[in-house]
Amino acid sequence: MQNGYSDRINHAFAFAAKHHDTELRKGLRSTPYFTQPANVAVILTRYGQDDVTVLAGILHDLIASAAREARPTNQILERIAAKFGDDVLQTALAVAPRLTGDDGVELDMDERRADLLRRLDQAPERSRWVLAAVELHETGTMLADLTRTQFPDMVWDRFPSGREATLHRFRSLQDRFREIGFDTPIARELGATLEKMQAGA
Repeated sequence: MQNGYSDRINHAFAFAAKHHDTELRKGLRSTPYFTQPANVAVILTRYGQDDVTVLAGILHDLIASAAREARPTNQILERIAAKFGDDVLQTALAVAPRLTGDDGVELDMDERRADLLRRLDQAPERSRWVLAAVELHETGTMLADLTRTQFPDMVWDRFPSGREATLHRFRSLQDRFREIGFDTPIARELGATLEKMQAGA
């Protein structure tokens, strides 16, 4: 196992930055979208995860976005597999929302979330860590926004589904982790962040 700095991780940062260079994250302050893969990598490294997991975390959003395009051949996914390894690609794909179910029928947003949660029991441990880190970054960012503003509705207005539905979405992952026995430090940190977010929302 290797964790911390490596040339592959540096290369993944450059690769993600190239594809996220014009995007901005939603929030009280506009920040480059690249802060998401960078922070996910920090979270996974803080928990001592190996290079494959950290690489999958850095590239997860890019892989998920490319997979949603549903092309017969996807050049970005092929390039990621060639540059970083098929194990990195498959780790991220295992926890990427799908456009269609096993029967080929297109899924709406709620169905995609339910499908992702259902697939977690078959997902590799590395993939669960990646998804937990992605969600921990998202909830942590929201909690920071909620605590620094006097107008929390401005934070919740970023989500068309509203406050309760958004909180339910996050809690559903925490509940699912508990169901499948993913009782890890990162899952507990995610739960604590959700409690703070709900209490202060």
